[in-house]
Amino acid sequence: MTTTDENNQASQDNKLPVKNVVANDVSASSEELIGWINSRRSMGNLDTPAPTRDQIESAIECAATAPDHKKLRPWRFIVTQGEARHELGNALVAAVKEKALKDGEELSEKTIKKTHTMPLRAPVIITVVTQMQEHKKVPPFEQMLSAGAAVQNLILALKAQGFSTVWRTGLLCNEPAVKAYFDVGPDDYVTAFVYTGTSPKDESKRKPIDIEPLVRFES
Repeated sequence: MTTTDENNQASQDNKLPVKNVVANDVSASSEELIGWINSRRSMGNLDTPAPTRDQIESAIECAATAPDHKKLRPWRFIVTQGEARHELGNALVAAVKEKALKDGEELSEKTIKKTHTMPLRAPVIITVVTQMQEHKKVPPFEQMLSAGAAVQNLILALKAQGFSTVWRTGLLCNEPAVKAYFDVGPDDYVTAFVYTGTSPKDESKRKPIDIEPLVRFES
């Protein structure tokens, strides 16, 4: 079996067994679904096979079901792949140079090269932008939270189709050069770089999470 065949098989093995799960669907119990969500892990340095356009659009449809007060749809999605990843790398280099100049720091060639190759760590990057809107009943923090929920839906939808992801941001994502590259306004935000593709490694099992210090029940 070739490496590509192995990756394709791994992608198939990681798929959720059902596409549309409803509360009374006996093919996937609530315990199975919860267990599947709990198995999600961030995976870096992703490779092909990558999601197709149809699979990406399906994942974005899921992202767009995020809670959204007054249906403002404050999120936008930019899909970067192929040679466009090098163009994004150029924008990141411009940003790191501007930031270094502002902070009075010197950049090494190693840092510049590393910054330029950041977008090459996955075959596809889906950038999620929060486009803030004025609304008397929807404060900015609600719109940002909606964008975060959209990112989580996007990640889970990609996982359901057999792909790994990692949510990256970093110090450069909202620097002027990066905002300009994505045509993001000064009051808007680059909320996430969702790197996606196929991981050469298996997802490690998550250690049990003690939720007791995180929760308070009142009655």
